[in-house]
Amino acid sequence: MLEFDDVLAARERVAETARHTPLDYSHTFSRMTGAEVHLKLETFQRTGSFKIRGATNRIETLSDEEKEAGVVTASAGNHAQGVALAATRSGVDSKIVMPKHAPISKVRATQSYGAETVLHGEDYDDAAERAHRIEEEEGRTYVHAFDDEAVMAGQGTIGLEILDDLPEVETVVVPVGGGGLISGIATAVKGRNPDARIVGVQAEGASSVADSLQKGSVQTLESVDTIADGIATRSVGRRTFEVIESRVDEVVTVSDSETAVALAYLLERGKTLVEGAGAVSLAATLEGKFEYDDDEVVVPVLSGGNIDMNMLTTVIMRGLVETGRYLKIRTVLKDRPGSLRELLDVIAEAQANIYAIQHDRTSRDIGMNATEVELDLETRGPEHVDELLESLRESGFDVEVLV
Repeated sequence: MLEFDDVLAARERVAETARHTPLDYSHTFSRMTGAEVHLKLETFQRTGSFKIRGATNRIETLSDEEKEAGVVTASAGNHAQGVALAATRSGVDSKIVMPKHAPISKVRATQSYGAETVLHGEDYDDAAERAHRIEEEEGRTYVHAFDDEAVMAGQGTIGLEILDDLPEVETVVVPVGGGGLISGIATAVKGRNPDARIVGVQAEGASSVADSLQKGSVQTLESVDTIADGIATRSVGRRTFEVIESRVDEVVTVSDSETAVALAYLLERGKTLVEGAGAVSLAATLEGKFEYDDDEVVVPVLSGGNIDMNMLTTVIMRGLVETGRYLKIRTVLKDRPGSLRELLDVIAEAQANIYAIQHDRTSRDIGMNATEVELDLETRGPEHVDELLESLRESGFDVEVLV
């Protein structure tokens, strides 16, 4: 099993490639939670993700013959970029298999770091199957995204940095997909401070670790469905599960809506762009998914910032909806002069701002003497939404909330 000395050795190998990323105290999130929240910003890591650490450590441990033959791996995006850059810096040829629907930004970034990319399958597991065939056909070394002790050790250097910068840390909160990141961090943190707590966070739509811990053995999900594509794996690794069982104190899950809210807060209040997988640790902290004391020193690891622009738009909108900042409604008006003005007067009186309005007399769902109106509104929070809806209904409008 992975040991503390393995992480210490990895630190020497990755030092020239991986950055020592900032640990930033957040006044905003500390005030919101009552804890002392410090954000570990792997969003500022090279390639925009922690994955460069494990990839570099693995490639640096290859023999000369293995380096000559090249490497292959499978990844939804972040591990792909890490392997591509680490391999290129070491003069090693790399081939990366990515799911067909991997964010185009991550595909292009992987290619820009010098790798050949192959798009195959619906998710990480399908891509991994194809990558293993390439491994056999071409004699390349497979660099596993998480279930490899050298990779796990490389990721664990994050834990060493947290302890160096904040020795008094009490709880480290870590995103979990296949388990490589949390295995490395838990080994590093527990190796130096056994009393520190490690909390893992999974997306509800990809909760293989939580299910495996409950049943006492590695479980494989039939499918995954989450905006946190970086942790959307159907199964935890065999090696990582062993470490998680022995060194991780608790694993919790968050919904996509909770993740979207955390991401929106990070953008608006923290001025930090984080991908879904990287935001789950803060989401769990903000939502109180695990217990912590007032003023407890908590470090959510923001593991990456490589979010596709189309996904970013969707996630921001979801975050605005969940925090009561955006509302889409539908109502039916009498088709007569002044009826729309009456509706808009109520909205204006409630101090809501109109983003867009659609006025349709031709809908088959309404009477011949009626018109359907849909409005996109900017609101100021859940209480404001409730007040607006109450005002509309008191004024005689039958309102349907669409979003």
